[in-house]
Amino acid sequence: MKLGARVFGIGHYRTSWRHPNVPSDGNVNFEEHVRQVQEAEAAKFDFVFFSDRLYFDEHSAPKSLNQFEPITLLAALASITKNIGLVSTLSTSYSEPFNVARQFMTIDKISGGRAGWNVVSTALGGASLNFSRDVHYGHAERYQRAKEHLDVVQGLWDSWEDDAFVYDKENNVFYDKNKLHALNYEGEFFKVRGPLNINRSPQGQPVIFQAGQSEAGKKFAAEYAEGVYTTPISYEEAHTFFEDLKARVVKVGRDEDDILVFAGLNPVIGRTEEEAKAKFAEVLSYITYEEALTELKLFFKNVDLFKLDPDAPFPDLQDEGNEGYSYMANRIKKAAKELGLTLRQAAFRYGSPKSEFVGTPEQIADRMQKWFEGRACDGFFVWPPYNEGTREFIDLVLPILRERGLFREEYESTTLRGNLGLDFVPNRYAKS
Repeated sequence: MKLGARVFGIGHYRTSWRHPNVPSDGNVNFEEHVRQVQEAEAAKFDFVFFSDRLYFDEHSAPKSLNQFEPITLLAALASITKNIGLVSTLSTSYSEPFNVARQFMTIDKISGGRAGWNVVSTALGGASLNFSRDVHYGHAERYQRAKEHLDVVQGLWDSWEDDAFVYDKENNVFYDKNKLHALNYEGEFFKVRGPLNINRSPQGQPVIFQAGQSEAGKKFAAEYAEGVYTTPISYEEAHTFFEDLKARVVKVGRDEDDILVFAGLNPVIGRTEEEAKAKFAEVLSYITYEEALTELKLFFKNVDLFKLDPDAPFPDLQDEGNEGYSYMANRIKKAAKELGLTLRQAAFRYGSPKSEFVGTPEQIADRMQKWFEGRACDGFFVWPPYNEGTREFIDLVLPILRERGLFREEYESTTLRGNLGLDFVPNRYAKS
């Protein structure tokens, strides 16, 4: 199985920073990031992943209120790592393809072919206010723009054929002019001539990740993505998504192995089941109803949930949330109706860590093996609800996975593509 680690200096959940072992300034503490990334590399993780947001207000989680800009962070981390992949979110709605192509190819070159781009269209409507727009792009428009954006970026990455630079000093030939290609792209959203002023990396192009689980998101993933991040709450949900996405990939003419599905893993590990449950209870104890409801409100921005009775049935929100995180909004509404949840119950259900992977190292390894072998995922994004959880996972669970032949002993490659088992991307202009 493949493993990625989500790196948060103060943990993922909005109350994680309250844990006594979490450095409160962790999100802007470079040494803390270095520690976590080097720890993951020593354990032979495939990659580390950094998320990002472009809008913040008084309701934002602490992890978003004070953090490093991830592209700059990747460049810094590239210089102090050797094998682990470096993956970051960057929005197609509020960036220009030419700049993005230069940034990621620069990181890919600095790292020797270890960069990955999590392509997002930005669901938070308030982001428009930070980029000179009064109105955020609609859901469908965001994905159409994302497709064009990625087409341009990947086209620019192929500006130079792999052997274009000859560096012939004696004959004064720096490059072969026949192997430089302008893009001359003109679409609905972008008009870009090219070429890019940096050649390709040892893996050809950075790996493309994607996290949308809506219909538009799955369609985009099937056509473009090589790694997909999901947040299922059960094996059954994960298996259904996996089979659906793999079928879509084959339908558009790709091999199902061209895309890897990573399930979010929130391990809480104890040497006994009772210890694990006690740790999980401690994590939950930091989460108040107000905090959980604030997290839930992320999916329903236009409704003042705080004015509603917390113990009344979950409200009928109809189409609310469809223009933002539509998949999660609809999943919450569906579950609340089917399970008869109150607003309070729904808030804690979706504003707290999941309990699926709470247990002993053997229990967690058993469940991971079931998910992997049962076609629920190709691997996992490991992001414990508290920082030291990654070290516990490495020390206690990874040895069991290795004993069972489920995870590597050593890296197979120096590139992210090589370690993920993905093919090198040939230049579109090169003669086969």
